[in-house]
Amino acid sequence: MELQARRVFRFALVMALATTLGFALQLTFTLLPPVLAVLLSLKPAPPMKPRALLTVTVVILLSTGTGLLLTPLLEHYPPTAVLLGALGLYVSSYLTVNLGQQALGAFLAMGFALVSAMGLASPELARLMVESLAGSTALVIFCQWLIHPLFPEDPVQATPSAPLPAGAERSNWIALRSTLVVLPVWLAALTDPATWVAALTKALTIGQQRTHGGVRQAGLELIGSTLLGGCLAVLFWIVLGVLPNLWTLFLLTLLLGIYGGAKLHGVLATRHPPSFWANALMTLWILLAPAVADSASGKDVYQAFAVRFVLFVVITLYAWAALVFLESWRARRTGRPGSLDQPRGLRPPPLRRGLP
Repeated sequence: MELQARRVFRFALVMALATTLGFALQLTFTLLPPVLAVLLSLKPAPPMKPRALLTVTVVILLSTGTGLLLTPLLEHYPPTAVLLGALGLYVSSYLTVNLGQQALGAFLAMGFALVSAMGLASPELARLMVESLAGSTALVIFCQWLIHPLFPEDPVQATPSAPLPAGAERSNWIALRSTLVVLPVWLAALTDPATWVAALTKALTIGQQRTHGGVRQAGLELIGSTLLGGCLAVLFWIVLGVLPNLWTLFLLTLLLGIYGGAKLHGVLATRHPPSFWANALMTLWILLAPAVADSASGKDVYQAFAVRFVLFVVITLYAWAALVFLESWRARRTGRPGSLDQPRGLRPPPLRRGLP
């Protein structure tokens, strides 16, 4: 089997197995296993060793536990807590953008924003979120241990050329820009955690991405991936409703993972970068997993789904508008052409067809 095909099936099986186990174990936060499966399986690398998993678990508990420490400050010293939260979001974005620590940056952002917002509603629920993040990560790594021997990497591969790191000034600006995108959504979640938690999760996925190309291309990527994720979630829910059981869930997730993995790894032709497809898959699960929980608790699934999806679109439009405003402001201030992460005049990568 070709290397790219192995990567596609490995990605799909890890996501399908982790998602099914998460629902079978009736986890409180069923959206975490599929979202973390996408996040931790984007890079085609061997799974971490058991000792590394123990280290990562400790790091997750420490990074996400910052939200538990921030909750009392939010209750008694709100201005100070908001400043600390903004600083934490900036540091998490800087880790992702400048140091390439996507997983650590994502967990730190979840701790400062998601856990702290949930802590205002229920400290017990916030502690359960921290434990679920560590447990779901271990579940995803366990699935990778099972699947990777079936679809391994090639023994010897050429080392890919590392991308040129952004300058210190540009990295600081990108991290600050991501913080400004997430901060208003976090403040809204502090006032009404129950309504805004899913929307905050979506905002964190946007804030942790490093966009490429111009402002228009970045906006189209954000909007397009959000709309695609919503449409896939609706289609997934309709098909799952025909035969609602774990086997159907596993097979549908596997099919979705094969399609998304083929786009991510260039097996199927696509004009969009891998971040587009990763964002679409995570949007799907952020919408779909709460819908399953609403169905189990007797809530109106379609009304809740519509509210979440509208919030997602509004947040995405806000992120696009914020990018346009901030880049225009920076261009006027510095007297240089405004762009996102590439010099002006560069074009997006050409259409990829077939295996590389």
